[in-house]
Amino acid sequence: MRTIPDYEWSTVLYTVTDDVSGWFSWRNAWAGWLAIVAALPLASTVANASDASKDIRHSISELTPIAKIHLGRTADWVAITGDSVWVGTTGPDGVAQIDPRTNTLTATVPLPGDPCAGLAVGFGGLWVPLCAKLNSLARVDLHTRAVTMVPGVGPADHEGGIAASSDSIWLVIDRLAILARIDPETLLIRQRIRVPSGSLNPLYSDGLMWITRSTGEEVIVVSADSGALIGTVPSGPKPRFLTAGAGSVWTLNQGDGTLTRIDAHSKREVGMTRLRTPGPGGDVAFGHGIVWTTMAKVPLSATDGNTGRVLCQWTGPGGDSLGVSRDAVWLTDYDAGDVYRFDLDDVLRHCISLPVHATAPPTTR
Repeated sequence: MRTIPDYEWSTVLYTVTDDVSGWFSWRNAWAGWLAIVAALPLASTVANASDASKDIRHSISELTPIAKIHLGRTADWVAITGDSVWVGTTGPDGVAQIDPRTNTLTATVPLPGDPCAGLAVGFGGLWVPLCAKLNSLARVDLHTRAVTMVPGVGPADHEGGIAASSDSIWLVIDRLAILARIDPETLLIRQRIRVPSGSLNPLYSDGLMWITRSTGEEVIVVSADSGALIGTVPSGPKPRFLTAGAGSVWTLNQGDGTLTRIDAHSKREVGMTRLRTPGPGGDVAFGHGIVWTTMAKVPLSATDGNTGRVLCQWTGPGGDSLGVSRDAVWLTDYDAGDVYRFDLDDVLRHCISLPVHATAPPTTR
């Protein structure tokens, strides 16, 4: 077992002027602070990681949602496009389309199975892996909502994932760990790539496919151009969901509740953050310089994408999947079948780790 010392941190104070015309929005203050932190010299974070201590924990009840939308028996997986938020549901099985301008349910698209392995947006469609008696893959047209089934393709298991690259859709399709590269026009498999057993969740980033191996402690790296296996990178135990941002790939490790940071250029593990959120389920997304995660009993955590330091955690009911847009955090309550929209500025305002020396100024649009 690796011993990971706590991150050493010195508080940066962000000055807020009393002149109304000079006020920054809360989000701009946050972005400015992150820019300051990014300019600081950082030691190797392999041996310097953050620990989610009790003093940064809040109750999720302190956040007041802009909207709460009931979708079905359960609500899981979030995908955000330019004009819609899509959420997978059961009871009914399908995907729900939400208009973020009005925070209302626009449509429910029924599907022949449980959306069980992520959502991907690309090539004019929403790609939805389905678990049923016979697993399958559906494409939902983003404009017409027409459903097209991809022949002979389905996810290998629950809690898998799906990804869109510049020319293909990627999905692990069976227990033999075959990573299928699907042509989005013909809907045919154009390449089959054998990856280590237990690999389930692909992510596309900068010409590479990153696939977590949920039964191990590593991430497999594949060329999105040739499909060639490039190598593996160590992670925490049972990595499942992953995201990319700040020049890194981040894995949420279900085995011990940590967050692994992998440098995308060197393909080396460079940091580990102890979220203290082990267990099944969960999700991770990168947005606004922050790695956002959700797990049962800790529905929302925010980790600094520059330092790997846990900034805030909100505990309580709800959570399991999330998405981050320009101005909001969309968070599902899986068991209740609801999705919540939280204002991003408000979430950051409640984060006690935000180093602003003053009462937060009013948000300006």
